[in-house]
Amino acid sequence: MRILTWHVHGSWSTAFVQGRHTYLIPVLPDRSRDGLGRAATWDWPAHAVELSPEELADTAIDLVVLQRPEELDLVERWTGRRPGRDLPAVYVEHDAPRGHAVTSRHPLADQTAIPIVHVTHFNHVMWDNGTAPTAVIEHGVIDPGARYTGETASLAVVVNEPVRRGRVAGTDLVADLAVDLPVDVYGMGMDALAASAPGRRWQLHENYPQHRLHDALGSHRAYLHPYRWTSLGLALIEAMMLGLPVLGLSTTEGPRAVPAEAGLLTNDLTALTARAQHWLAEPDEARAAGAAGRAHALSHYGLDRFLTDWDDLLQKVSR
Repeated sequence: MRILTWHVHGSWSTAFVQGRHTYLIPVLPDRSRDGLGRAATWDWPAHAVELSPEELADTAIDLVVLQRPEELDLVERWTGRRPGRDLPAVYVEHDAPRGHAVTSRHPLADQTAIPIVHVTHFNHVMWDNGTAPTAVIEHGVIDPGARYTGETASLAVVVNEPVRRGRVAGTDLVADLAVDLPVDVYGMGMDALAASAPGRRWQLHENYPQHRLHDALGSHRAYLHPYRWTSLGLALIEAMMLGLPVLGLSTTEGPRAVPAEAGLLTNDLTALTARAQHWLAEPDEARAAGAAGRAHALSHYGLDRFLTDWDDLLQKVSR
């Protein structure tokens, strides 16, 4: 198939374009959000092809994978075809509702022509999907390899713009834990984080490229996933595939993603701190939990299962 899809979420898109199709990626001269083109920091195959809006107008397209409501109008404006009417389409919902889950109606809830594909079962039941057809295709992650050494007795966290995202990302919890525990935080916006909470026992690392990030994460004793309300973070799955044991809150899709033998998910911060201290003192137990987490992540979030699930759905929608 020739599939039109935007580069919106880098990690998800990187997995998606590993399939057997030709992926048409819109690109604009300024590479703004409606035309980022191919990823600069991930490895994408040659069959993910950049096309300008003018080129898309003259290109055969079999199906469009939408990821934002505004893309409905972009497709019609750039190609002259309306998704769900003139062009088979699916809509990938990456996020949990940002408002109250009980009253959050999905933007595509009032139609039946375009299936809404949720990336987690939690998101599926939290959104009001109305009469729209729905499916769940859980994440797929390219295996970065077992890189765990655990040689650095600290907790690793990955979060971009932690100050802006605040309580959603659990930034306040990281700052509290870093009073007594050694923590290494990786992502964009580290200067703002340092200024927001001085005097913490943390090391802050600004915007590592993916290959360097994976090596760095593997050196830490455990991975801390402090997010309160978000879809399932792919950094969590990548950390498990690297072989890190996991600590985090028991919220959203986390309890499905992290089995008990792979770590501890709890909203009891005293218990979370105690487990972190235990692993810092007992590296062999941390390593065993990390090995269990890697096995689970490979089994449940492997790339082959992800691409097979997507192929099955795309075949149904394109008929």
